[in-house]
Amino acid sequence: MPHISPALAETFEAQRDRLHAVAYRMLGSHADAEDVVQEAWLRLSRQDAAAIHNLAGWLTTVVGRISLDVLRSRQSHPETFLDGPAPVVVDDGAVPEDDVALADSVGLALLVVLASLTPGERLAFVLHDLFAVPFDEIGHILGKSAAAAKMLASRARRKVQSSERPAATGREQRVVVDAFLAAARDGDFEGLLRVLDPDVKLTAGTPGGPVVVLGATAVANGARLRLAAGVGPSRAVLVNGLPGVVAWHEDGTPLSLLAFSVTDGRITAISVEIDPEKLARIDLPASA
Repeated sequence: MPHISPALAETFEAQRDRLHAVAYRMLGSHADAEDVVQEAWLRLSRQDAAAIHNLAGWLTTVVGRISLDVLRSRQSHPETFLDGPAPVVVDDGAVPEDDVALADSVGLALLVVLASLTPGERLAFVLHDLFAVPFDEIGHILGKSAAAAKMLASRARRKVQSSERPAATGREQRVVVDAFLAAARDGDFEGLLRVLDPDVKLTAGTPGGPVVVLGATAVANGARLRLAAGVGPSRAVLVNGLPGVVAWHEDGTPLSLLAFSVTDGRITAISVEIDPEKLARIDLPASA
């Protein structure tokens, strides 16, 4: 069993919240962040503590490297928003406009932007711009020079800043989502393009594994063909604070769950789950 002295364990616990915050902003999942922090704890237990002169820096490096590995793995194994803990799904309108779930959507919007960065860009931006880690330490994690790390952070910063558009309120987001659904059901291709960001990303969870669709034209074509064929009853919901919709088969079993990210009046990301096994794990509202 791993053994860490009580004093070192206490020091680690003092760093836990910061390490979790770093990993969460890297990975966008509290569950994954907790796994990363736990792995850092296990690696610490296998180290000679006396040889670690800067524990906070050492732990940041370890958490950064583990998170980087996870991000690189995700590039070849895309995930949907249901691959982590089951999302919180509630009726849209069942909570006040200023509910904490809606407030959390601001943070989720940033995570959507960060997800568009390369693993190296994301690590450099998160560690430097959000946690003030020096570029020489970031370069050490990446296996690059401090200058290269600085360049990655600068490139990431430009991408983030170019994506920073006014956040819509929950009601404004719902209007955009409703317009998308109406256009899809009507087979209105031009209407779909009007509400989709040109670089929209759709990630669908299917029984055969995740499927990623990029670009407004491809997403619009898929939505028009799928929804124009008709679905059973559906209901507007909030999925982890994001506007969404749940649909059922005619027999009342879940058909699909969607969540939308909306900025500046356009949909920038869509997460879809149609895998019956995953849908069965979620506490969904009753069929409409």
